Amino acid sequence: MTETAPRRLVVGITGASGVIYGIRALELLAKAGIETHLVISKAAELTMAHETDFKPKDIRELASVSYAAADIGAAISSGSFRTMGMLIVPCSIRTMSELATGVTSSLVSRAADVALKERRRVVLGVRETPLHGGHLRTLVQLSDMGAVIAPIVPAFYARPQSLDDIINHTVGRLLDLFDIDAGVVRRWKQDTQA
Repeated sequence: MTETAPRRLVVGITGASGVIYGIRALELLAKAGIETHLVISKAAELTMAHETDFKPKDIRELASVSYAAADIGAAISSGSFRTMGMLIVPCSIRTMSELATGVTSSLVSRAADVALKERRRVVLGVRETPLHGGHLRTLVQLSDMGAVIAPIVPAFYARPQSLDDIINHTVGRLLDLFDIDAGVVRRWKQDTQA
């Protein structure tokens, strides 16, 4: 008899611009009753100070469990620790590159590498533009390894009225990739059909 994976998701927040996406993911996952295991990179802490009024401590409190970025012996660094997978949002180019090469210099890249080797869903909310050929080749390599590349791109068909609407819709679509309906996505033609 096969057990189903626990409703447990690893969330990584890295130093790319857009840390609010990771924060919102934690908020929505808590509302959805999903156990979250969080790791915030050192660069993300710096970005957070520039982009938000949140302190790292505030963000850690949103998660069920939080780990230090250097704690490569954490539960999430082992394949025996069962999860639904890992969401990295925002995903920096550095993290993307480490993951593609198998270099695991932090708990973020180690946990993602473990999820990939265990054939679990890994979703990368890549937040960078423009991309050069090296970036594009790395993204293809990650896709070939099983990662889902989900760049942070707003959807305007939902007619967002605020920045919050854009953030919610984007994060909701990322969570859809784990079959988690956060209730914040205005789905194409579903809201207008009788």
